[in-house]
This record gives sequence, C-alpha cells and structure tokens, in this order.
Amino acid sequence: MPPRPDYRPATTHATLGDEFFDRVAPAVFPKHVLRRRNQRWAARVGLDTLTDAEWLAHFGAFDPMPGSFPQPLALRYHGHQFRSYNPDLGDGRGFLFAQLHDLVDGRLLDFGTKGSGQTPWSRTADGRLTLKGGVREVLATEMLEALGVYTSKSFSLVETGEDLVRGDEPSPTRASVLVRLSHSHIRIGSFQRFAYLDQPDNVARLLDYAIRTYLPAAWRDDRAERAAAFLADVTGRVAALGAQWMVAGFVHGVLNTDNVNITGESFDYGPWRFLPSYDPEFTAAYFDYNGLYAYGRQPDTLLWNLVRLAECLLPLSTKTALEAALQAFAPQFQRALDLAVLRRLGLEPVNEAQDAALAQLWWGFLEASRVGFEQAFFDWHGGLASARRADAGPAAEHYAHPAFAAVREALKDYVPSPSAKLDHPYFTGSHPCTMLIEEVEALWAPIAERDDWSLFTAKLAAIETMADAFATLPSAA
Repeated sequence: MPPRPDYRPATTHATLGDEFFDRVAPAVFPKHVLRRRNQRWAARVGLDTLTDAEWLAHFGAFDPMPGSFPQPLALRYHGHQFRSYNPDLGDGRGFLFAQLHDLVDGRLLDFGTKGSGQTPWSRTADGRLTLKGGVREVLATEMLEALGVYTSKSFSLVETGEDLVRGDEPSPTRASVLVRLSHSHIRIGSFQRFAYLDQPDNVARLLDYAIRTYLPAAWRDDRAERAAAFLADVTGRVAALGAQWMVAGFVHGVLNTDNVNITGESFDYGPWRFLPSYDPEFTAAYFDYNGLYAYGRQPDTLLWNLVRLAECLLPLSTKTALEAALQAFAPQFQRALDLAVLRRLGLEPVNEAQDAALAQLWWGFLEASRVGFEQAFFDWHGGLASARRADAGPAAEHYAHPAFAAVREALKDYVPSPSAKLDHPYFTGSHPCTMLIEEVEALWAPIAERDDWSLFTAKLAAIETMADAFATLPSAA
C-alpha cells in the first residue's frame, strides 16, 4: 500500500542550493533483509501502511519517497574532532534521503542514512555500516527515547548481504544500512564549513534558513539581533540535551562539532555507553585516551562546541550579544538538570532552590555509594511513595548509606507527579531495564553466531515496557 493520505512529504533542504550538498546515488546491495521497522514512528509520519516490500524498496534500495527528493543529498560540513579542526568532513557514508512532516506537531523531519554507500566525502572509506553498528544504534536510540532524551529515531535497519573488513572488530563482518528519523541534520559543523571558506553570505543564508525552518521564534528583522537570538535558542536546546544525557547516565563518545545539531537532538551513535554507576571519568570511546568526552565533561564540551558556533556568527552580530547568549548556558543547564532529576524520580517540582538542593543531594549519594545508576532511579521513582519497595530491593544496603539519609529527609517535601505510574507492572520487578555494554555484547553474540535475534527482540520489548511506565512513548498520529 502507498503512504497514508495524511503523509506530508517535503523537499525543503534542496532550496539551499548546490553549495550545501552533493547529489549522490545509493549503493546497490546484494540483498535486503528487514531487521528493524519502527512502526511507532512510521504511524506518526504516515508510513505505517507500507508493506514490507515497499519498505525495503524505500529504505533498502532507496527508491525515492513520493513527493520528496528525486536523488539523495550528501550534506557538506566541517568540524572539530577531538578539538582538532577537520575540513575534509561531510556525509561520507550517508545522505539526506527524504524529508517529511511529523503529523502530530508539524515539525519538519529528515530521513538520514548510515551505511548507504560512498559519496564525494567518503575519502578512502567504503561508505558502509556493520550490522553490529546498526544494532547498537537501534539499542541506543530506543533506550534514550524511553529515558526521555530528545534523540533521533532508528527508523529502519536492513541487512545488506555484504561482508565488511574492519580493524576494530572480527572481520569479515555483516553489513547493514540504517535510516534515522531526525529533526534536522544541520550541525555546528555546517556553519563552520562556510566560516572556514570565508563565505559569510552562505553563513547568513544558512542562518536564515535554519531559523525559518526550525527555530522561527528566533527570527528578528535586524540581522545582528537575529544571529544572537538564534545562538540563544540553540544554546538553550543544547543545554537541555546535556542535562538529559547526564540524568540518563549516557556517554555519547564522540562529541565533535559535526555531531551537535541546531535543534538540540542527540544523534549519530558510534561508541556510546551507559554508566554502571556514577563516575565522572567514565568514557565511551576506547580511543578517547585523555577522557576528553568523559561523562562528567559532556556539559563543558557542549559549551565549547557552542562557542565554535558563535565564532561562525561573529560577522553577522556583535561579540557582546553572542557572549550574552552563551552565558545563559550554565544556568539553563543547571535548571534543566535539576528538573530532569525530578522527572526521572517521578516527582513534582517544589521551587528552584529546593529542587536544586534535592538534586545536589542525589548526585552526592550516587557518587558516595556507587549504587547502580539505573537501579537507584528505578527504586526511588515516586519518592517516598516507593520507600517500601526500595528498602526491600536488591540495593537496600545502599539506602542505609549516610549520604542517603539527607536525600530521604529532602524527599519528604515531594509528591509523585500526576503522570507517575507507580502501579505499572514495570515497577513490580526488582530490577530496572538497563543497557550496559556487557548486555549489548551478550545479545549480539547469538546474532553473530547463529542469526538468533531473540535476545535483541526481547530487549526491545523490555525497553518498550519501561517507556510505557515512564510515559515516554510517542503519541499516535
């Protein structure tokens, strides 16, 4: 069947012109085996009626989506990678395949690919994605969405029948192509490219397009004010994302400027990890030798990246106005962090000062006790209303820790939020759903050894149950 009648395609990005992208052809794969179809989000964009054959034609062979681009667009950008500038970046194994609208809130969304073949920006790489890499991205996005993080969605995963050689995992290994659904692929690195090329007119053009398309509240008739308002909007969004990561116990791994976008949406998951227990020095990437992108450094890294965006906007605004926008990052991040702690604990806010005090006590307890990160949030979801369950659970000894006495006292002033589902079946168990690296490897092993996807499917079902308990599932179209 074709898309639903309410499906709303778009070609908005093409209006920027050929200086912003390259038209490319997708790779031709020897086979297409559907491994993941995100039916929740398919319903939200009007594509849930596609048959599996139609799905594979669009998201495996990349037949154009009705009403969108006739040919995929490989986007051009630069970026700082581990604080070193790289002018040779761009979509090297992906492209912007199509655009369409969210049927619930009207947002413009992108279908971006990973593993779809070589482009002018591939350099010496093969433009492919390992199946394991695709599985890991599905797991990351599903878990983050369930935990309330604003993330791209893994819309489709198709195994492609190729054998890939990789130096950092057993080879040859199976190949795949991933399609992600994202709210913009305009990165800080997109602006950096034109600043590096000394093309202020294209910086201004990208700025105006980004505001009109994604951040209309930032529009000002005066260009200098417009650039500063844009930076302020992006700063607030990125601060909120950083807070969401911290409260999810998530470590992105490669927080380069090309991996931070203007809408404050988390995306592009290579090396990533979830914390076993609170540890500011915990890193995700084995090649992050100095811990630049460690868990505890993520907020500072995000601000560093925003400063790079501000540098691109200097020809369009004033240093004073741009600095003022950046100075809002710290208080915005801190308030977002405090509120995110309360949201994860399923509690109603009281006031800014008291909420901050509770959050500080909570972080101090996590650091002092080294209790399981997800276990603690699970046990105390609902605050003191869950005390009996927490004190009878597997981490009960940690709640006798002196650092928790102050937390318990502070919780007396908090009540469960109206949306808290404390009687949900998820909370009748003793352990939360987690996504530690050992679990990822354990569910990958049977896929690699005997094509057994049962553990993967079971984990996705467990995440969906958790998401339902936290009320983070998307609404239907």
